[in-house]
Amino acid sequence: MRITFLGTSAGTPTPERGLPSVLLENEGEQILFDCGEGTQRQLMKVKASLGKRMKIFITHMHGDHIFGLPGLIQTMNLINRTHPLEVFGPPGIRDFIEQTTVPAMCEPAFELTVHEVQGGEIINYKKYTVAGVWAEHSVPNIGYRITAGRSPGKFLPERARALGVPEGPLWGTLKAGMPVILEGGHEVMPEDVLGDPVKGIAVVYSGDTRPSGGIVRLAEGADLLIHECTFSEELRERALAEGHSTARGAAGVASEAGVRKLLLTHFSARYPDTTVLEEEARAVFPETSAAKDFDVYELRI
Repeated sequence: MRITFLGTSAGTPTPERGLPSVLLENEGEQILFDCGEGTQRQLMKVKASLGKRMKIFITHMHGDHIFGLPGLIQTMNLINRTHPLEVFGPPGIRDFIEQTTVPAMCEPAFELTVHEVQGGEIINYKKYTVAGVWAEHSVPNIGYRITAGRSPGKFLPERARALGVPEGPLWGTLKAGMPVILEGGHEVMPEDVLGDPVKGIAVVYSGDTRPSGGIVRLAEGADLLIHECTFSEELRERALAEGHSTARGAAGVASEAGVRKLLLTHFSARYPDTTVLEEEARAVFPETSAAKDFDVYELRI
């Protein structure tokens, strides 16, 4: 799994930082978290194809997280994109796309599906799953968790035979992680015939939020937490009032959730140098880095 930061600024771009967007690449599929103004140009800079399979997950309806969508869709039209595009986001995202593309005569010529989601399980594919929770911002904001490569464990035929499970469809049911009932009523559980489960890789993206119990639960045990960090601790009251986090607050979430790594993003333009934010967070959670535009991180099972 490859993660590229396309924009790490909050509210307004700076000469060094674009608006919020993170690209996650997994087994040939592109997944985009948020799409701030200028995201398509950042994608071009990292040589990401605008014609490949892509899903976009929008956290909330503030302009710095969504104004890149109309331009991205228009460019996809102009390059004759053929692959479908799926956009997931909170209520309002469908109207926004329709109202910005149709009047400008750039409504998609390719298949575009917009899903307005409420959190919970959002996608459950064999290769990966996506779940969401409501965070705590000034408008409804969904934090997302993507888990890839998770497996219930290798099927062990010798155990199945020893328990009297006949070879055939029942083996497939157990491999899929579901129990089976044998003749005579005996129940065999998947864990009885499977090896150690494969945890997979879990990445959580917070969007904009105060330190949130929902995000803590979503990020529990994750390999990577990407958490907003708009202000330093000296502006804590302002951060809380506006539905944002300080570096210390983000680090507290990471510590409580027991994640392996915290990457800070969504920095106010008042911090041209994010070292102060990184150091503030590291005092609470040492495995912290402040992301920069075009930083790349790779995770392996």
